Amino acid sequence: MSTPDAALDANLAIALDALLAEHSVTRAAARLHTSPAAMSRTLARLRRTLQDPLLVRAGQSMVPTPRALALREEAAAVVQRLGALLSPDPGVDPATLRGTFTLQAADLVGAALAPGLLRLGEQEAPGVSFRVRAEELEAGPALRDGRIDLEVGSIDHVDPETRVEELVHLRMVAAVRPGHPLTEGALTPARLAAAHHVAVSRRGRFTGPLDTALAERDLTRRVSIVLPSHLAAMTLAARSDIVCLVPAALPGAPASPLTGDALALGLRLLDIPLSLPPVTVGMAWHPRHAADRAHHWLRHAVRRTLRAPGSPTA
Repeated sequence: MSTPDAALDANLAIALDALLAEHSVTRAAARLHTSPAAMSRTLARLRRTLQDPLLVRAGQSMVPTPRALALREEAAAVVQRLGALLSPDPGVDPATLRGTFTLQAADLVGAALAPGLLRLGEQEAPGVSFRVRAEELEAGPALRDGRIDLEVGSIDHVDPETRVEELVHLRMVAAVRPGHPLTEGALTPARLAAAHHVAVSRRGRFTGPLDTALAERDLTRRVSIVLPSHLAAMTLAARSDIVCLVPAALPGAPASPLTGDALALGLRLLDIPLSLPPVTVGMAWHPRHAADRAHHWLRHAVRRTLRAPGSPTA
């Protein structure tokens, strides 16, 4: 009677396949890179387990028993399946992908992502759809339980196990309509502070890094309105004398896709004459997706979309 240990020993299945294919202990040993003595012991174990001699002498050679002949194709199939099971993921053809990727991003990031993701999806993975959610979920738990596949934006307060990759480093600039008074003459901190501003905050905050920088010069800006959407703030700036802050590429770097909507609205971008902290846009995902080939394609698509052509990190 076979034992549970024998029944679950994958090495026995591999040895059985080699013996039934070669009809020789010596050749089977060479095939599996072991010694004839070790293979002979394995054959003895197989005979006890299966209660059949499997290979018997016929002159100078060995011939399979009827039971061995009946097992030959099944043994080969089992070994083939084991090989596929225990081999590294061979990769995935994006053209075969089907399903929906869910990303969480601020509206400005989502608007910058959408054209590139759609283009790459049509070119490489036509069976894929994208869902971009507003920044409404706590990213750590949402990534952990699979409600979102990827968070893209300013990544902070992540769980220790969350994987994070920085994508681009940007700076904030002042965006105003053509003909705005700030477009005439030098832009000074005092002139910037005296203008009317729109702040963008999902939590309704009136202040940010610009206010800290102005306060160091004993200046205070006038925030006339707070909006939860960057796109709404830029639209307001295009239609009024309101000043809106938008992210732009660092000096000397290629233009960032995140500035595309401001330019499409016709806004003028003015360098801020103050030292402001850079803005880092990155992406975060749960480690269970780290080796997943489909998720790897998604991350690469986001990387290619947000990194401007010509960037050294593209």
